[in-house]
Amino acid sequence: MKKVFIVFAFVCFGLISNAQRSEIGGMVGTSFYMGDLNPRTLFPNFQTCGGIIYRYNFNPRWAFKSNILFAQVEASDKLTNNNYSRNLSFRSPITEISAQVELNFLELYNIPARNHFTPYIYTGITVFSFNPQAEYNGIYYDLQSLGTEGQGLEGQPEPYSLVSVAIPFGLGIKFNAGKYVSLGLEWGMRYTFTDYLDDVSGVYIDNEFLKFQKGNVVAQLADRSVVKNEAGTQRGNSHTLDWYSFAVFTATFKIGNEDTSCRIRYNLKPKMNNSGYKY
Repeated sequence: MKKVFIVFAFVCFGLISNAQRSEIGGMVGTSFYMGDLNPRTLFPNFQTCGGIIYRYNFNPRWAFKSNILFAQVEASDKLTNNNYSRNLSFRSPITEISAQVELNFLELYNIPARNHFTPYIYTGITVFSFNPQAEYNGIYYDLQSLGTEGQGLEGQPEPYSLVSVAIPFGLGIKFNAGKYVSLGLEWGMRYTFTDYLDDVSGVYIDNEFLKFQKGNVVAQLADRSVVKNEAGTQRGNSHTLDWYSFAVFTATFKIGNEDTSCRIRYNLKPKMNNSGYKY
């Protein structure tokens, strides 16, 4: 993950060198998750998220955007899935780095007498880290290292990775508020390539065997039902992958946006002052 952050920083630094088309700023909003513990509900038990944005405007229609976002998602069978018998729950911090392409529905300009707002859509690629945790007797435990579905034991799968890839896509609206500021609202989904954002995917392993191998805490976190499930019983749906989502307010500041460059770029006619000189 550290190497990805370094690459992201170098890319942004290189693009900022052409400051006429650059914007940098931040975002704040809400985040939520969809998966085994929340199969269908939008914005349940949403959490606060925030991050930084860099945008490079190729022209009034197309832009490249990159962001670093920090969030937390959580869900429980009792609150978001009506599955009281399974009784699983989790929370997970998320850090994502995303590279996206934006398509404006309207041509967006930053000069007088031109359009100053537009809806847009976007897609791209995201790399993110996560770390599902669950509470037991007032203490939160990192679930991946415990192997609640038997990961790491002989004959069982290896522990899943805490870094994965997602495809971001969504829509928004942005508005040029004056010469140097752009404001916007954006909602997007992340289709991930992991089914373990919530630490739930496969089948139950024998609870007594898990207790013998890894201890009582792991056994309790693996199966929180009153009546323990038989080994091989489905614990999650391994045929579907997890999602997470952000809805954010954005504010960016334009770097070195000069009127002269705008006139050249958009073929505006030069003006005459009282002395007859062009400017």
